[in-house]
Amino acid sequence: PHHRSISSFGLLSSRAFSHLTSPRLLCAATQQKNTGQNLEEDQSQSQNEQKVEPSSAEKLLAEEKAKLEEQLKDVTDKYKRALADAENVRQRSQKLVEEAKLYGQWSFCKDLLEVADILEKATEKMQIQKVFKKHGLIRLDPVGAKFDPYEHEALFHTPVEGQEPGTIALVSKIGYKLHGRTLRPALVGVVKDA
Repeated sequence: PHHRSISSFGLLSSRAFSHLTSPRLLCAATQQKNTGQNLEEDQSQSQNEQKVEPSSAEKLLAEEKAKLEEQLKDVTDKYKRALADAENVRQRSQKLVEEAKLYGQWSFCKDLLEVADILEKATEKMQIQKVFKKHGLIRLDPVGAKFDPYEHEALFHTPVEGQEPGTIALVSKIGYKLHGRTLRPALVGVVKDA
């Protein structure tokens, strides 16, 4: 009986061993091992792909950044030019407004001079000239002065003994300036060489 149980144990052990070392189990173990390798390879491949993807994404971001910076520069340049243009317009407008204030009564003053020519004969000269001066209207009565084409209009040229050529010998009609600008030139006769 002892011997039988030992041999039975030996038989069971050899069956169990053969079962453990069966081709099916070995194949399964090999597949498992291979599968593990395949998983590792897949992971390493996916890691490589992930390494490639960020670099291409960075490239796209760099290109997009460059485009945006170029657009920003263009917009900034346009904005600066617009500011400069606006400032030029403002300065021109301001100058026009100032000139309009100074010379807005130009035609009125010019017509008033015709009346002044008549009034000067009938009223005291100093009184009306004070009013004119108060409003920036200055009288041009340039006898003996050097001829100035911006303030005087030569009606004739004549030799005058004892007077220097180019000076004004006679004022036919008095002129006026408004705020430094000639409103009406003085009509004059100019001395020429004998």
